[in-house]
Amino acid sequence: MSKRILLAGLLGGIALFFWGFLSHTVLPLGELGVQNLPQDHAVIDSMKAAIPASGFYFFPPVDASQKIAADQVNGPHGIVIYHPSGASMMMTGQLINEFILNVIQALIAAYLLSLATGLTKYTSRVGLVLVLGVLSGIATNVEYWNWYSFPANYTVGVIADEIIGFLVAGLIVAALVKPPGVVTQMATTKAA
Repeated sequence: MSKRILLAGLLGGIALFFWGFLSHTVLPLGELGVQNLPQDHAVIDSMKAAIPASGFYFFPPVDASQKIAADQVNGPHGIVIYHPSGASMMMTGQLINEFILNVIQALIAAYLLSLATGLTKYTSRVGLVLVLGVLSGIATNVEYWNWYSFPANYTVGVIADEIIGFLVAGLIVAALVKPPGVVTQMATTKAA
């Protein structure tokens, strides 16, 4: 892998990470559709009593035969990701993991862009990375909306966050990763 691809991945990942910071701390985009539980103390107390271990839970439970019971049709339903032990909202480990993920995403975008030798225009290269953002945004989020009833406004917000993040990363990655012909043309133009 060339140094230019590695540099593009690193700088694109940094840009993607800072976009995520901005969208979650300054703009409302990163928190769209997220609500606090009403009467959270009562709910948390009952969860502590009823749920002994961390996990990903569905309610009401589905039996092994997958028959739909009356309480599934008529009652509340949902999912809970539960951890009985406390945790801070902004853990250093989570931020490190996010940064590594963002660099890997930008590296993949830079590598794929290096294979797209026919994209000689900067805007076309940015467009390819933007399309990767669309793919990334809809890959699981639409499924979560469909299967798990994630709120539509949350789903749209998360998809928009991904697309904008990839656009920001794409502006950097596309400036650094160019097809061989474009690099040669630029060097010839500068020499003349």
